[in-house]
Amino acid sequence: MVYATKWLMASKLKPAQVSEFFRRLHAINPEPKGELNHTNPFTLLVAVVLSAQATDKGVNKATPALFAAADTPEKMVKLGEDKIRDFIKTIGLNKAKAKNVFLLSQKLVADFKSKVPHTRDELTSLAGVGRKTANVVLNMAFGQPTIAVDTHILRVSNRVGFSNGKTPDAVEADLEKIIPPEFKLHAHHWLILHGRYTCVARKPKCPACPAADICLFKDKTK
Repeated sequence: MVYATKWLMASKLKPAQVSEFFRRLHAINPEPKGELNHTNPFTLLVAVVLSAQATDKGVNKATPALFAAADTPEKMVKLGEDKIRDFIKTIGLNKAKAKNVFLLSQKLVADFKSKVPHTRDELTSLAGVGRKTANVVLNMAFGQPTIAVDTHILRVSNRVGFSNGKTPDAVEADLEKIIPPEFKLHAHHWLILHGRYTCVARKPKCPACPAADICLFKDKTK
């Protein structure tokens, strides 16, 4: 009864419908990948920090030169805050982000032997790293079944009927309850890509959606 109550609070869909939704996304793209370019856990961490309030495409244009110059915490510290900013000047909020990248690199060297930690609490102790960023790194770098809720996932989850949460934390909690274990590792990438390319904000491409018959969105496009 407790499980059923939690489920009802989290989703308007039945368990079988949620499972079928993700089964269809899996069938189309069995191994979804994030779109931020990186070469190791550290460059992934930096790329995710830089992506806050910016597009992956914009970040990917700036990071090749940055990572060629500094792909480890030590090299990033040596590069210095001002030079980091020069590399990322095309990205919004570059002054604050350059400072965060410099500070998190210092802390990785000082406190973590230059290794990216693999717990959420340790990651969120780094400058510029919140829960969403930590979840992305835990998922992509360390294979943990975390769900990083961005604007795409929040929108898709509310439209489909997975959640009626209005904050990333609320939606994450609901998704954690309802997504079957076999789909959790890739769930966040499937939902991001679905929101980025199909269930878009202004005019969702419902005729192209592989799960339109499951989705509870009332204003489906034709």
